[in-house]
Amino acid sequence: MMTKKTISASRASLILFLCQMITALEVPLDPILLKELSQPPTITQQSPKDYIVDPRENIVIQCEAKGKPPPSFSWTRNGTHFDIDKDARVTVKPNSGTLVINIMNGGKAEAYEGVYQCTARNERGAAISNNIVIRPSRSPLWTKEKVEPKHVREGDPLVLHCSPPVGLPPPIIFWMDNSFQRLPQNERVSQGLNGDLYFSNVKPEDTREDYICYARFNHTQTIQQKQPISVKVFSMDSLNETISANLSDTDFYGAKPLTERRPTLLTPVGSTSNKVELRGNVLLLECIAEGLPTPLIRWIKEGGELPINRTFFENFKKTLKIVEVSEADSGKYKCVARNPLGSTHHTITVTVKAAPYWITAPRNLVLSPGEDGTLICRANGNPKPNISWLTNGVPIAIAPEDPSRKVDGDTIIFSDVQERSSAVYQCNASNEYGYLLANAFVNVLAEPPRILTPANKLYQIIANNPALLDCAFFGSPVPEIEWFKGVKGSILHGDLYVFHDNGTLEIPVAQKDSSGTYTCVARNKLGKVQNEVHLEVKDPTMIIKQPEYKIIQKGGQVSFECTIKHDRTLLPTITWLKDNGELPDDERFIIHKDSLAIMNVTDKDDGTYTCVANTTLDSVSASAVLTVVAATPTPAIIYDRPDPPFDLELTDQLERSIQLSWIPGYDNNSPITNFVIEYEDGMREPGVWHYQTEVRGTQTTVQLKLSPYVNYSFRVIAVNEIGRSQPSEASEQYLTKAAKPDENPSGVQGIGSEPDNLVIIWEPLKGFQSNGRGLQYKVSWRQKDVGDEWTSVIVANVSKYIVSGTPTFVPYEIKVQALNDIGYAPEPAEVIGHSGEDLPMVAPGNVQVHIVNSTLAKVHWDPVPLKTVRGHLQGYRIYYWKVQSLSKRRRRHVEKKILTFSGNKTHGMLPGLEPYSSYKLNVRVVNGKGEGPASPDKLFKTPEGVPSSPSFLKISNPTLDSLTLEWGPPTHPNGILIAYTLKFQPINSTHELGPLVEIRIPANETSLILSNLNYSTRYKFYFYAQTSVGSGSQITEEAVTIMDEAGILPPAVGAGKAMASRQVDIATQGWFIGLMCAVALLILILLIVCFIRRNKGGKYPVKEKEDAHADPEIQPMKEDDGTFGEYRSLESDAEDHKPLKKGSRTPSDRTVKKEDSDDSLVDYGEGVNGQFNEDGSFIGQYSGKKEKEPAEGNESSEAPSPVNAMNSFV
Repeated sequence: MMTKKTISASRASLILFLCQMITALEVPLDPILLKELSQPPTITQQSPKDYIVDPRENIVIQCEAKGKPPPSFSWTRNGTHFDIDKDARVTVKPNSGTLVINIMNGGKAEAYEGVYQCTARNERGAAISNNIVIRPSRSPLWTKEKVEPKHVREGDPLVLHCSPPVGLPPPIIFWMDNSFQRLPQNERVSQGLNGDLYFSNVKPEDTREDYICYARFNHTQTIQQKQPISVKVFSMDSLNETISANLSDTDFYGAKPLTERRPTLLTPVGSTSNKVELRGNVLLLECIAEGLPTPLIRWIKEGGELPINRTFFENFKKTLKIVEVSEADSGKYKCVARNPLGSTHHTITVTVKAAPYWITAPRNLVLSPGEDGTLICRANGNPKPNISWLTNGVPIAIAPEDPSRKVDGDTIIFSDVQERSSAVYQCNASNEYGYLLANAFVNVLAEPPRILTPANKLYQIIANNPALLDCAFFGSPVPEIEWFKGVKGSILHGDLYVFHDNGTLEIPVAQKDSSGTYTCVARNKLGKVQNEVHLEVKDPTMIIKQPEYKIIQKGGQVSFECTIKHDRTLLPTITWLKDNGELPDDERFIIHKDSLAIMNVTDKDDGTYTCVANTTLDSVSASAVLTVVAATPTPAIIYDRPDPPFDLELTDQLERSIQLSWIPGYDNNSPITNFVIEYEDGMREPGVWHYQTEVRGTQTTVQLKLSPYVNYSFRVIAVNEIGRSQPSEASEQYLTKAAKPDENPSGVQGIGSEPDNLVIIWEPLKGFQSNGRGLQYKVSWRQKDVGDEWTSVIVANVSKYIVSGTPTFVPYEIKVQALNDIGYAPEPAEVIGHSGEDLPMVAPGNVQVHIVNSTLAKVHWDPVPLKTVRGHLQGYRIYYWKVQSLSKRRRRHVEKKILTFSGNKTHGMLPGLEPYSSYKLNVRVVNGKGEGPASPDKLFKTPEGVPSSPSFLKISNPTLDSLTLEWGPPTHPNGILIAYTLKFQPINSTHELGPLVEIRIPANETSLILSNLNYSTRYKFYFYAQTSVGSGSQITEEAVTIMDEAGILPPAVGAGKAMASRQVDIATQGWFIGLMCAVALLILILLIVCFIRRNKGGKYPVKEKEDAHADPEIQPMKEDDGTFGEYRSLESDAEDHKPLKKGSRTPSDRTVKKEDSDDSLVDYGEGVNGQFNEDGSFIGQYSGKKEKEPAEGNESSEAPSPVNAMNSFV
């Protein structure tokens, strides 16, 4: 009687409902089969139900589905059809239902909030996605509020409220100080789940003015800051002193001494509370108490134990955390706060509810016409979910009638289905906490049987083990499976076999006579198909001589035997282990075919040795123990190199091999580790010995491989740890017979040296490779793809042959075959070579120049036809040279420059051009021979650029109120100068800069007299030229007007007297004396102030202030995207490019470069403004720091960097 094992879960389910129904057919995941069968749609990927999107990025709503034919997609939004074609911002990915909503180009994510649902439809039905709720993340600003300072007595409790703005998703809360250092927390001070900071009791060290609550919104990568909270803790001693000093004797004296008190709860309030949590979520319960001394918290569950492995304590045991909660975790949880003065407690009643979860989700059905089946949808939850059905996305109550189906609660029963019954059914299980939606299709197919197991598959097993022969099948109706053995065998049945429902035939105990061919036959009413598989039953591997227990003296040698017997068709491998690990990497361990030898045994060799024999089908092992004992005292041993082997004998003489045997010489108390075999070729190199091979020291015979036509002699050298022995006497000579060459020359190439030849070269055979006399080479060639016959020549003693009269650069098939007097080597492989190259014939055409900017041009050209290249195309070469500068209008020495572009390119960039200049270029094609003709010269002009700095700025002739400025034009005007700009500002005695004055000067001027200046005043000047493109680099100078005219007037007698009298008059005036006294007093005050500020750590280097006030209006050239970095050159003046202030992130050219990433707080390095706006938003979060205008005076200080602080808890 046949034994039947049921391995299909669906059959058992159906019997429970309809005893006469047959098993629904699962479609095997065979790619070829799936391509051929029609199949209703299946949703394979979709966005999460609650989808919070970044409002700064495009919204991608996923919907992927498979089916045959491929499904089409449609969407609803808020329950109504979403017409994608009417919204230019919405696109659908090709061959997909995924929506992409373009927000980054001016769109607003808020406009696309809503509930979306995707439908995938083909002719067999429609599948629907979950309701996907799209909401953009929000990071609102902190509500503006006036934060009052907190004054509290030592020992009292304190709660600092955070009250963060409500964001989506909620923010992460943490407390820090002004230095972005996290505030320390412990049993006394800790942060609650609501973000508030709780003090069980305050201490004087809690006094500070910078308790700051931060809220981080991860989706938008922003951090909001609450206004700092000031806390002042009054110790009892200082408070009593203050009260007694300010109250009269009759006033009430209210500062009580610091007393301890029992705990009370700060949160939660009252003695009991309730908590509802959903199944599968994380349950967080919190108790924070105040008291003195600081109370400790303990948690218990009334009437039960806290769950093991799922319970964690956080926040110094003030928070109880239970992960993966279930209904069994419902109950009363009590927190107890205790200190030496007493305790208090709070009981939290936890109720675990549950959103719907699957017990049995509906599975796809594949039925044949007339069959029966069921769809089962079972879910649980708290409260119990409601089950509703849809078909093709429509509630089943209003869907088209189908007489083959009947809805019975959570089950749909199908009977006598027809092809029109194919559809996709949706099961919706919902309660107040959520819903589940599953698609399952019913696919009615009529398909003849197919066997999916590959034909003639071979199974190999070891005798006395079970054999499983596969017969994966598909058909609709479900085919019946029968097995036969042999070509004309009868159907298999009986207790010797087990027939599985998936078609597999099992032979529980396979024997040698179970080997053979087995035929699987699948049939249903639509047809029949069969497949053959083959079974080979192998003999088991056995160890017939196992290793034995050994006791060996230290320094001796030991051997373990391991002889195996195995199936002759299997190739075994033997592995040795020591103490179940690998053998030590030590040359003393020598592995032979059937044994393991250990030389010079040491104490470390003590242990268990295991022999493991493996084949591809089985593995066996056997073990033995080695015990190492102390060696008995022996006389002193003299160690030396071994004596040479002797009595060499050649046996088993064949054409390509021979056996060499020998007798070892005395080892001189050092075991021989190996033998080295050398040979002599008496025909070619008599007296020269070559290395042949080597074998282990326990082996005295070796099978040697020989080459044809060699007169061999052999000798053997013994080796031990001391060294090598003298060589043995040479063996008798053995001359092998000549033979055809075994191999052909390598490195065959065909390369032309001239346009009309083909040079064929190869690596000649060496030494033994000839295999006989008369080594020659048959060189053959023919032009490729023209149908020519092979042309051949036979040459000797060369490695090159030149074929003349070839067309220029055409491909040839080439082969070189070795031969000798006996015959030819095997047919050689063909290689492709080319005849010689010639210079290209034509020049590139249609050369066009596109000016990118004043220093960069892009050149385009049409490629030349490959036939005209007449060689290997190496690229194109551009020759270009400057004709003249358009601003100087004079020719210069022509210096041609060359740029080469590899490959078949049709464009290239010319960097490093000079602005406002005339250039010419031409393009040539390049092959291995050289360059082709040049294209006609192409003239192009570069546009104007900004000029270089003026060549010099000289200031002379200082007077009381004037200075004379002289300058030279820019060395590189890079265009037509339209004007000069002069800016200057005074510098006072404290090195602060005064108001900035700007003067525009015509381009043809080379000097200027500045009048109406202040006497005895230092001025700083900024001077630069301009073209129509913009301003160039500036040059700076400083100069001082004089105190009086004595220094500049000629030494005339009258003038001298006048000046002298004026000086006498001024010095004797009372107002002048008072002025000098006031100046002296001011200088003294300034010195005192500077000394105080320097002692406070403020440092204000004068030179840094001057550098910080460089001319703000001279902007650098804008970098063009086409400019190559390696060609750029920045000209600068030493005065303009002084080192920046330490910590600054501003480059020397006064531009603010964009950071690599806008999302990382690590990018807020030193020098980035770390302050916060009034609303708490982070200033400079995604930008660099901008320099101030020169006339603004002192710079503002910078806040510390938040980098390390933020990264440590977010």
